[in-house]
Amino acid sequence: MRITEHPVLDFRRGEKVTFFYNGKAVEGYESETVAAALHAAGVRALSHSHELGRPRGIFCAIGNCSSCFMTVDGEPNVRVCVTKVRGGMRVEEQQGRGVIQYEEN
Repeated sequence: MRITEHPVLDFRRGEKVTFFYNGKAVEGYESETVAAALHAAGVRALSHSHELGRPRGIFCAIGNCSSCFMTVDGEPNVRVCVTKVRGGMRVEEQQGRGVIQYEEN
């Protein structure tokens, strides 16, 4: 599901890495956003509406809306449409406003 050729744009893919979405391994490229990597892996719903539970997908793709809020490495409310993929990162679908997880020392 990735665009490989485009008449105007030149795609320079970074290194292929593995990250985790809801506990499952997903492959992506370091130069692409989390939302793009999830879309390429077949994930279309990034969140669900609070009241009716309707699925929400990529909307603005420039970090201005709240449709792509997810919890990334324990931090809630990360806009995955502008967050680059990193190897080993953990991305979780977020319910509501999200919960900050603290590590115990």
